[in-house]
Amino acid sequence: MNKDGKEYLTKEKHEQLTKELKELLTKGRKEVAESLEYAKSLGDLSENAEYHEARADQAEIEERISKLETILKDAVILKAHHSEIVDIGSTVVVQREGGDKTKYQVVGSEEADTKAGKISNRSPLGESMMGKKKGDKFTFKTPKGEVQYKVVDIE
Repeated sequence: MNKDGKEYLTKEKHEQLTKELKELLTKGRKEVAESLEYAKSLGDLSENAEYHEARADQAEIEERISKLETILKDAVILKAHHSEIVDIGSTVVVQREGGDKTKYQVVGSEEADTKAGKISNRSPLGESMMGKKKGDKFTFKTPKGEVQYKVVDIE
């Protein structure tokens, strides 16, 4: 969640999380309830591994449901857009000093996936490029030291 209390999601990610929440609220809760009933039927709950496992599963599902409800309640759906400055939802081509060009889409933290070219607006790179224009240079700190990049294009 961002400082402003909002979670930024693409339409596809919002749909995916909504589907997951619906699945957990129906099928997930039902399966855990059935597991609990079965475990209770086995007797002595203090030494009943199945019961303790079912309770742990229940807690995990309820925690995920709560997290999804919070994310979706405050979600702002991003639209791909062309802009003159880097913002959440922008697709940006950057070039590391002396390196190759790389394309990233700036997304909310919930769907960041560097392998898919999606970086969080709160990652060091994402934060550093926010508000920059085509041609701007910027630096940010990595564990290996400062790195300089240039915004080559904003799509």
